[in-house]
Parts: sequence; C-alpha cells; structure tokens
Amino acid sequence: MRRPVIAGNWKMYKTQADTRAFFERFLPLVASSTHCDIVVAPPFTALAAAVGAARGSTVTVAAQDGFWEKEGAFTGQVSMGMIVETGCKGVIIGHSERRQFFGETNETVNKKLKAALAAGLRPIVCVGETLAEREMNLTHAVLEKQFEGAFVSLTGDEFSRILLAYEPVWAIGTGRTATAEMAADSHRYLRELAQKRFTSERASALRILYGGSVKPDNIRGLMAQVEIDGALVGGASLDAQSFASIVNF
Repeated sequence: MRRPVIAGNWKMYKTQADTRAFFERFLPLVASSTHCDIVVAPPFTALAAAVGAARGSTVTVAAQDGFWEKEGAFTGQVSMGMIVETGCKGVIIGHSERRQFFGETNETVNKKLKAALAAGLRPIVCVGETLAEREMNLTHAVLEKQFEGAFVSLTGDEFSRILLAYEPVWAIGTGRTATAEMAADSHRYLRELAQKRFTSERASALRILYGGSVKPDNIRGLMAQVEIDGALVGGASLDAQSFASIVNF
C-alpha cells in the first residue's frame, strides 16, 4: 500500500512573516493527520522560517528548485547542499513553470535530480503535457520523453527515492482540472514506463502525485483513483484552511 503524499507548492508567494503565520494556523488543523505525508515548498527566502515553524510536527519542507553544481560562479543559483543546510528534506525538480519560463530541459532535470539525490534530498520530479500536445494526442509520447530524459542512468535504488508528479500544464492555475479518469490514465502510463525502465516492484512502489488546480472540492475524487497517490497543490496550498481540507481528504 503506497502512503499518500500531499505537497503544497507556494511558488513566489509568502514572506518569512507570512510563512510563520501560515504554520501557526495550519499545524493545529493537521495535528491528527497521520494518514499521509505532508510537504510544504516555500520560496527560498522562507525556507529556514518554514523549517523552524514546522519543527516538532510531521510536516516536512521542500525547496521549489535547486542547482546541480555544489558551488561556483553561478549568480542567482542555490545548490542542493545549501538547501539541505536550511533543514529541508526535499526539492521540486522540473516544474512546468521552470520549463516554460526558465529554460528547464529534460537534461537539466536529470542533472538536478542526481545532485538532489547525492545531497540526500527527496526529489519531486514533475512531468506533463501542454494543451496543444494533449489535443494532438501526444500525451503519452511527451510523458515518455520526459520520463526517459529525467531518469536516464539512474539506478533502481536511486529511483526508489523519488516522487513523481504528473501535472498537465493546461490545468495549472487555470481552474481547469483533468478529470480523475484522465489523471489516472496518465499515472497508469507512467507506472508502465517505470516497470519497463526499472522493475515491477519499483513501479508498484512509485508514488505519483497529481498536480493541476487541485482544490478541496476535487481532491476526494482524485484520491479515489487507485493510481493517484497524492497531490502537488498550488494556489489552494496558500491558505491554511484550504490546504488542511485537502490534506484531510
């Protein structure tokens, strides 16, 4: 039985003060929520504040991105080791917005993934198709290319340490959500790719999250699908009550 994961990606929202206020409201609402792993990914500037605010709870903190080099002349970048130093346990890699706005490629996703694993972080690796790709029936082809590119040369043991997030780009922040059945189909295909690339045991254990306009009113339907192991939540994770409702699906 795969343990569910509910992760919140705050994107470029919340100051350190906002972060502490969020956790003050949020933690009592999920104090008894032992049915799933809870992850919050604040912006870099609020990571230490989040780690401090979450201390003593079951909530873990992740970064939204990281760089593959340990150090060097890379202005504006943050290494995986620096992320670990804040007390973070995970990192999101390859989010569609990183691909869309900042030139993230399957190759850089792979480099960041290896660096994250080497640093001891748990990566949440994102894959997903655009609306144009879905309308051209290219969803599976896109997912295969992203999957193979992200996990090239990974060992089975390394693969077992990652979380995968399927996020149809057309459903992120648009209010449009893939139906539970559509999401489950893509999750099922990703698990098939994992079985081909690694083993049936690794594929069966892989936890695949759905991301794309997840809200309190659709989380139950999504989680009813056997192939969906959790959610990567955007805007609805910014409000403590809303995110707690999703956690307590």
